[in-house]
Amino acid sequence: MTSIIHYYQHLPDEFKPWVESIWMVENIDTKNKPVVVLPDGRIDIHFFSIPGEPFQTSLAGIDTQASYTEINAGSRVYGICFYPLAVEYLLQTPLSKLINGRANLERGFWDITEQDTDNFERFKHKIFARLTQLDITNVDPRKLKMFSALHQSQGHISVTELAEHCHWSSRQINRYFNQWLGLSVKAYTSILRFRASFSTLKTGKLFPESDFSDQSHFIKEIKKYSGHTPKQLYKNQDDRFIQLSILK
Repeated sequence: MTSIIHYYQHLPDEFKPWVESIWMVENIDTKNKPVVVLPDGRIDIHFFSIPGEPFQTSLAGIDTQASYTEINAGSRVYGICFYPLAVEYLLQTPLSKLINGRANLERGFWDITEQDTDNFERFKHKIFARLTQLDITNVDPRKLKMFSALHQSQGHISVTELAEHCHWSSRQINRYFNQWLGLSVKAYTSILRFRASFSTLKTGKLFPESDFSDQSHFIKEIKKYSGHTPKQLYKNQDDRFIQLSILK
């Protein structure tokens, strides 16, 4: 056992349109731990507590391909996993230039200090307190309906169906996605369908389900986003696919 993982998804109702989960990974080994981060259609803020280095905070945009990194020996990484609607209403800054990218945030972002990352419960409750303080008003109900439909369907919805559901034109929806997130809604639904395969891959179901025409199409889509075969993801050697390791 080289890692300790905390993952909290049972959020208060008022946070659910914005935050998917709060998590922490600690590398208790004496060596750096290589990990692969898979596209999941979410936006993350990371807080890094690394021995001998200044406390760091970064913002990660939506990924369209797997990224490879390491968790330093003896370090802790805390994270807040946001749904895309949070980009406009909580973060209030477009992330179109952060596709597959990261940006450092200012020291003291949201008043989180390194001491807050000594304990997962302390970190979680401080994030809850901060979210409660945010003034989230005048939320466009069409956008709430749009993202609710996207995530409830796990990406199994066409742009036309989405437009009819939220009473917004396909052109307006795509303009919104490109402006705030940096990709089309069609590309985003494809990532959501890939994300929906995590639980089946973790349990060893290495065959196509809905929206995959056959086995070759399934393997192609999995490799497109992960860079690995379904079998490699299932084996998850050394817990390197961190999101699969987190799943219960």
